[in-house]
Amino acid sequence: MNSREKVPIIVIGSINADMVATATTLPSPGETVMGTNFFVSAGGKGGNQAVAAARLGANVTMVGNLGADALGDQAIERLEKENIDCQQVTRDSEQASGVALINVDQTGENQIVVVPGANGTLSAELVENAFSNIAEGSIILLQLEIPLASVARAIELGTEKNCRIILDPAPAQALSPSLLGNVFLLTPNEREAEILSGIKVTDENSAKEAASALLQLGVDNLTITLGSGGVLFASKNEHRLIPAIEVDAIDTTAAGDCFNGSLAVELAKGNELSQSIEFACRVASISVTRVGAQDAMPFAHEVKI
Repeated sequence: MNSREKVPIIVIGSINADMVATATTLPSPGETVMGTNFFVSAGGKGGNQAVAAARLGANVTMVGNLGADALGDQAIERLEKENIDCQQVTRDSEQASGVALINVDQTGENQIVVVPGANGTLSAELVENAFSNIAEGSIILLQLEIPLASVARAIELGTEKNCRIILDPAPAQALSPSLLGNVFLLTPNEREAEILSGIKVTDENSAKEAASALLQLGVDNLTITLGSGGVLFASKNEHRLIPAIEVDAIDTTAAGDCFNGSLAVELAKGNELSQSIEFACRVASISVTRVGAQDAMPFAHEVKI
């Protein structure tokens, strides 16, 4: 049995249908712009992270909630085709499956509106039920597109099972020190780091200030993604900037999800955190050269592992 089989990756989070419109420029408030293309793609931060990890060869289980509708059927089919275990994905007969409305401009920048649907009814009780099938010492990936009470319960139960918990704090919101204290790795971007720390992040120095404030709240390790500025890795023992890889980005929609999923894969293989972060930066740099969310995730043979 190899190390990836020994350390499963459990993704607990959202599954969406992404409805993507591309345009030369993004609209300002009250403005209408003419688009250039439209397509529907599989998304949701949880689903994206699961696919990112599975395409790199990891043993991945998805815990989520979908509507009892056609979009839900399509989501399950897509995830299973990626070799993701979906036995812990439940269906809600009263809520539609989640959707995300995404506008992308010619530089790859985006605007996103998420309608949670059944993601919003992934309750703490459903999370508890899923944990009866989660192995001791697993790696757990979490985001904030499901109820915060469910995230908190997952962290509590994961801690009891000696799991390493990676929390992507998006969409951004304030989080309590008691919740953050049980997270192995926190992975905010600049805006999320600002909301969590109260310190505006504009460059490497301000990112270090925000990182120090978050470490004081009890976070063990964190990365602050700075776009083209790279990734700041911070722990109680070090602060280190990992440079970004220069690419011609066309769509940054799921770059953070790719980063989280691929980082988890390297940790599952037994690699050090700093090495895993460097690998995740490399994989994410490939994803932004493609359009879509799950569709943009690289396969193992496309990455020098």
